[in-house]
Amino acid sequence: MISVVIRNKNQDKALTFLLKNLTERYLDDIGEIIVIDNLSTDRSEAVSKEYNARFVTIKDFSYGGSANFAAEQTKFPIVVMFSAHSYPVSHDFFKLIKQKFDANPNLAGLRCLHNPNDYQNFINKVSAKVDPNKSGLIFSGSAFSRSVWEKHPFREDVATFEDKEWTKRMLEAGYDIDFVASIFSYQISRTKKQLFFRFKNDLVGNYQLWHDDVSFLSASKGFVISVFRLFKGFFIDFWYTIKRYVHLIKFIFNKPEKFN
Repeated sequence: MISVVIRNKNQDKALTFLLKNLTERYLDDIGEIIVIDNLSTDRSEAVSKEYNARFVTIKDFSYGGSANFAAEQTKFPIVVMFSAHSYPVSHDFFKLIKQKFDANPNLAGLRCLHNPNDYQNFINKVSAKVDPNKSGLIFSGSAFSRSVWEKHPFREDVATFEDKEWTKRMLEAGYDIDFVASIFSYQISRTKKQLFFRFKNDLVGNYQLWHDDVSFLSASKGFVISVFRLFKGFFIDFWYTIKRYVHLIKFIFNKPEKFN
């Protein structure tokens, strides 16, 4: 069987849809559902109870720390991790995951598919050894071996990309990381504040893991390009707003005949 863990904070509507999806379509494939909640103030706990999911609170959130905490709560050999704003789509989502792990005892983790990059790397057979970033695990629709995790826990001192760091470390340790043709959806609309929070973490994570350095020149160049794109986007949007208005006025005075 499979343990499903869901990281959540104040996403009761998305969590409702995910739990409804899991319990109505995949219950025969799942041994347990655990919601790892970071001090939500909405109906997340009530929603979890409605769908008989175990609700566990984590107070001090970090990406690596929450992943370890989530894994500690599980009891089955395969762990699938979602964010509340993601959900499985393909009918055989969990069956394909189990088949992959059953066929390869050296398998540490599986990346499921959710965007054009995933589809292209999967079809082109670009392995995690070649591209650990875009073919490595993503902890919002990935599966990992609990027994491998017990030997090699996730690092808790990384700002973000705990999934990619673990991918690199497991490959170096001789384990396999692979794709699986299990399709899921990832839907979230972040506020400017949330995007900035993500930017700060990604900046540190990219430096720590991929050694992407930043200089005054590159930062200044990025600022100038961003400002240029901002003004360019404004004027393009304004121009097409005018064009749409003019077209509507023309339509008002020159309407076609209605069909019967």
